[in-house]
Amino acid sequence: MLESMGLVFALTGMAIAVFLSGIGSSIGLGIASKSATAVLSEKPERYGILMLLVVLPSTQGIYGFVVGLFVMIKLNIFQGFDAMYAVTWAQGLQILAACLPVAVAGMISAIHQGKTGAAGIMMAAKRPELAFKAGVVFAAMVELYAILGFLISLLTLMLGIKVGA
Repeated sequence: MLESMGLVFALTGMAIAVFLSGIGSSIGLGIASKSATAVLSEKPERYGILMLLVVLPSTQGIYGFVVGLFVMIKLNIFQGFDAMYAVTWAQGLQILAACLPVAVAGMISAIHQGKTGAAGIMMAAKRPELAFKAGVVFAAMVELYAILGFLISLLTLMLGIKVGA
């Protein structure tokens, strides 16, 4: 029982990374989409810049997905169940801990990026010349913290945890 806990911890970390960052992206996209829909009903010519502000929160979900893939690669899952590496409970906890930065930073920053994007969308309705200068730049600044969480998770998985043969 205890020997399989490492794998349980590792797969739990993978799931948390993918699910939380994906949930944050979904919420952020929903927030920004509501604002864009309202503006586009009156000003459909602003679709291009509004689309950029809407899709920005989706990157956090991608970061969580990539970290999930790296966990699967680290565990050798793609070679089949029999070829998976044995993972001690300590290694499994390390993998779970490595997944937390992208999960938490991704979820929170995606939600706030959606809110920032929504504000930029509302600004673009009245001042389209500021849509990129302020709207996209402000929303992209929120992304920095998702990128930092992604990098910490990825580098820890790639360089900090030894698993396998």
